[in-house]
Amino acid sequence: MSNISQDIETIGVAKRNAGTPWDAINPESAARMRAQNKFKTGLDIAKYTADIMRADMAAYDADSSQYTQSLGCWHGFIGQQKMISVKKHFNGQTDRRYLYLSGWMVAALRSDFGPLPDQSMHEKTSVAGLVEELYTFLRQADARELGGLFRALDEARETNDFNAQISIQDQIDNHVTHVVPIVADIDAGFGNAEATYLMAKQMIEAGACCLQIENQVADEKQCGHQDGKVTVPHADFHAKLRALRYAFLELGIDNGIIVARTDSQGAGLTKEIAVVKEPSDQGDVYNSFLDVEEIDVTAMAEGDVCFNRDGKLVRPKRLPSGLYQFRQGTGEARCVFDCIEAVNAGADLLWIETEKPHIGQIKAMMDEVRAVHPNAKLVYNNSPSFNWTLNFRQQMFDTMAEAGEDVSSYDRADLMSAEYDETELSTRADDKIRTFQADSSREAGIFHHLITLPTYHTAALSTDNLAKEYFGEAGMLGYVEGVQRKEIRQGIACVKHQNMSGSDMGDDHKEYFAGENALKAGGALNTSNQFG
Repeated sequence: MSNISQDIETIGVAKRNAGTPWDAINPESAARMRAQNKFKTGLDIAKYTADIMRADMAAYDADSSQYTQSLGCWHGFIGQQKMISVKKHFNGQTDRRYLYLSGWMVAALRSDFGPLPDQSMHEKTSVAGLVEELYTFLRQADARELGGLFRALDEARETNDFNAQISIQDQIDNHVTHVVPIVADIDAGFGNAEATYLMAKQMIEAGACCLQIENQVADEKQCGHQDGKVTVPHADFHAKLRALRYAFLELGIDNGIIVARTDSQGAGLTKEIAVVKEPSDQGDVYNSFLDVEEIDVTAMAEGDVCFNRDGKLVRPKRLPSGLYQFRQGTGEARCVFDCIEAVNAGADLLWIETEKPHIGQIKAMMDEVRAVHPNAKLVYNNSPSFNWTLNFRQQMFDTMAEAGEDVSSYDRADLMSAEYDETELSTRADDKIRTFQADSSREAGIFHHLITLPTYHTAALSTDNLAKEYFGEAGMLGYVEGVQRKEIRQGIACVKHQNMSGSDMGDDHKEYFAGENALKAGGALNTSNQFG
């Protein structure tokens, strides 16, 4: 017996027990509504999606071609459209395809202060609010899709089309939800470990099964692809990792996923010197990367901070801001150390923020990490902050030059130029971009690939194109040809925007509640009927 059949039976029993007051209640209608609301709470979602991610992580360990992907979201509608599109284009399945919640987009697009830089200045509660919003829209996508199947089932019953009834019922019983894991950015925790714990609980209660936290100072946090990043000693960062784990465990999400992100590759500063309890511990290694000078005790000035290194008195170089700097060229070594220690502290996945998409660079660091933790896995930011075209054309230029091929017709500094678009170099570079995710997952241990800000850029591009045409000579044809006609021919669900907003589901409910007295919106005069 299918779940919906079981629910019809169970609700039928409750109706009989309730007697006359429930005479107008239809058990099948109630069972349909229950099916359209599979997940009752955010914790239901977090448990369900954590299981998916854990299974996907195990599958990747067995076969690195089974990597996962996601696209960044800044609104529930965007996330909903992504998963509707995934199901439409990939045989109704969502396997290994997630959503990413970008702190950058929350700051830039969701703050009451208006657009803000990615510096943790936005309202911290807006992050959990976006998690909840994304899942509200994904759950509505389920309800809308099932509602269409229920209506189709009713039509098949009315025409006595038994084959159609069997087929549609099978689709209902085996419906694939649009609800998928969200990798959610908690920045640097928005405060101390207690603040991190409180915010994590709010995000988990909204449905987040995977939280990503970075090792920057919370009140000095910068976007990973900007300058001025300041890291914290490992003891501070690991306290926040434990705060996330406790939040998951308190709420019953025992298999919640923590992503530990290191920004050390591009972070040359620290706010504090680590505490050293014994030689070669975390603090000692962290301090070993500091840029110091050996001094005599008599050379100490008022207010100097100095410490003992191998029996010598050293003074770390301190900037006017009060921050200390690391030695040049130590970024990758610090990333490796950060990753190894993060796994030791309970991180499930790692994130190394790099300045360019270069497989060799990522692999070199991950080889060292995996020498200690063989199953260490990366989440990697396929960032729009990278100039992918220029980076890969320059990488291909260098590869061709090293192989002795003639590159005299190319200007390495100007490879972004459109004049190179049809060249052999650019064709090869584009092929490397196309296979970057598969290649890096195989060679460098990347389990999850995400693009942080794709819909920010696609919204800007499409709006620019529409404005140029609509306010120009094309007029209304700019919208019809550039948007609506493409929606219709590509089968984009939101061409029926009334349906997407829940109008048809509302009609179903009106009929459930009021029977033949229902005043429904989806009649013959509804202009959405023009779209078939």
